[in-house]
Amino acid sequence: MDSFRSTSRMPALFAGLWLIGCGTEEGRESGSASGGIASVSDTGVDPTEAEDEVGDETGEKLDAAGGSATAGGGDCPGGGGMPGELEFSNIWIANTPDGTVSKIDTTTGTELARYRTGPDASSDPSRTSVNLLGDVAVVNRAGGSVLKIAAVEDRCVDANGDGTIQTSTGPGDILPWGQDECVLWVTELFTGARAAAWDSGNDPEDLDDMGCQVVDPKLWVSAMDASNTVHVWRLDGSTGQKLDEATLPGWTGNWGGIYGGVVDRERGFWGPGKENTVLVHVDAETFELSVYDAGGYERFYGIAMDAEGTPWIASEFDDRLIHFSRATEQFIDHGTTGHGSLRGLVVDSDGNAWIAANNPCDLVRFDRAAGTYQNIALPECGTPVGVSIDVEGYIWVVDQGSNRAYKIDPVTHAVVTTVTGLAGPYTYSDMTGAGLSLVTNPPTG
Repeated sequence: MDSFRSTSRMPALFAGLWLIGCGTEEGRESGSASGGIASVSDTGVDPTEAEDEVGDETGEKLDAAGGSATAGGGDCPGGGGMPGELEFSNIWIANTPDGTVSKIDTTTGTELARYRTGPDASSDPSRTSVNLLGDVAVVNRAGGSVLKIAAVEDRCVDANGDGTIQTSTGPGDILPWGQDECVLWVTELFTGARAAAWDSGNDPEDLDDMGCQVVDPKLWVSAMDASNTVHVWRLDGSTGQKLDEATLPGWTGNWGGIYGGVVDRERGFWGPGKENTVLVHVDAETFELSVYDAGGYERFYGIAMDAEGTPWIASEFDDRLIHFSRATEQFIDHGTTGHGSLRGLVVDSDGNAWIAANNPCDLVRFDRAAGTYQNIALPECGTPVGVSIDVEGYIWVVDQGSNRAYKIDPVTHAVVTTVTGLAGPYTYSDMTGAGLSLVTNPPTG
C-alpha cells in the first residue's frame, strides 16, 4: 500500500527537566487555579470556565516476569516503577455516560476512587492514558478537554490550604467538579478530542543507563477543529500547558480526527484515523508530521505498540489485525478473526495481541509465532471495547455493554475477577500504563 508524507513544524518550546521526587513542579503557576484545578487554554491562560460488586479471584497469580508487558521489561518492572507500588497496579476506566472515571486496584478488583471529568455528566470521557508514575490523563470528547489525575495523594495539591487532601475514596464518594484535589489540571482542546498518550519522561539516548528514573513526562493529545484541520499537541505533564504543535489540514472523515494514540521508545507519537484509514506519526525531536495511507481498509479502531516499537492496529469492520513496518513503511495484514468488528487491543511482552471483538462477543488472542487466532469466551458478555494488561500480567477487558470489566488469566484464560458497577465503560487506550512500559523498557534476554 502506498504511503505519503506531509510536514508541519513550529519552533520547539522545551521546558527545563523536572525531576520526579525532588518536590518541584516548575510552571504550575502558569495555569490559574479554578476551584482547585489549574485550567489551561490554548495560550496557557485560564479561560475562566473551566456500590460496586467485585468477584473473587479463583486463579493463581502469575509470576510477573512470565508474560507481563509491564514486568520483565529491562530493569524497570511494574509499569516503570518497582513491584508492589500501588500507583502501578491501577486500571483507569471511563464511565462515559456518567462523566466520571474509575480508579480500580488491579490486584484486588476494588474500585478505589471515582472522579468527575467535568462539571456534569455530559463531559463524555473516553480515552485514558497512564504514565510511568501511575498518573492518568483523561480525554473528554464533549467540549474537548484533557485532565490529569494523580495516582497517589503525595502528588495531589491542597488547593484550599486546610492541611488535608480532599479526594474520592470510592465509587460512592464522588466529589463535585473542582473540589477533588487529586484532579490537577484541565486543558481545553476541540470538541470530539480523542487521542492521548503519555511519553516515558526519559531521554531516549540515556534510557539504558537511567534505570527506573522518570524525568519530565510529556503528554501527546490530538483533536480536529471546525475547519477539518487536525492538531497534535505535546503538553507539559506537570501543568497541561501546550508546548509544541503539528497540524494536518484537510482531514477527511469525522470522529475527531486521530482516533487514538501510542508513543514509541523515542517518545514520538503515532495515531490512526478511523474513516480516514491513515497512520499519523509526529517525530519527538523535529515535530515532522508523517502520514501513511492504508487505503483499502474500511475503518481503523484500536492501536497498540509492541516491544520493538511496531504499531499494531485493529481494522474494525474489516475484522483484520494489521501492523505497520517502520522499515518498509508498509502495512502487513494478519487476516480475519471471524468477527463482525474488532475494537481495542494490547500487545504483550511475547508479541501476542489481545483484541476486544464483537459479533460474536469475545476476547481474541493472536499467537504471533503461529499466526493463529483463539477466541476466549467472556461470561455475560455485552460489548467489549478495550483491552489492557496489569502489573502482574493479567489481561483486562472493558465491556461497555455489560457495565463491567474482566480480569483474565493469560495462561488458562479463566476469568479470575469481575468488576461490576461501572456505567457504560468506554476505554480502550493504555489504561494501565503497560503499553508505554513495554516499549520503554522492553524485555531482555
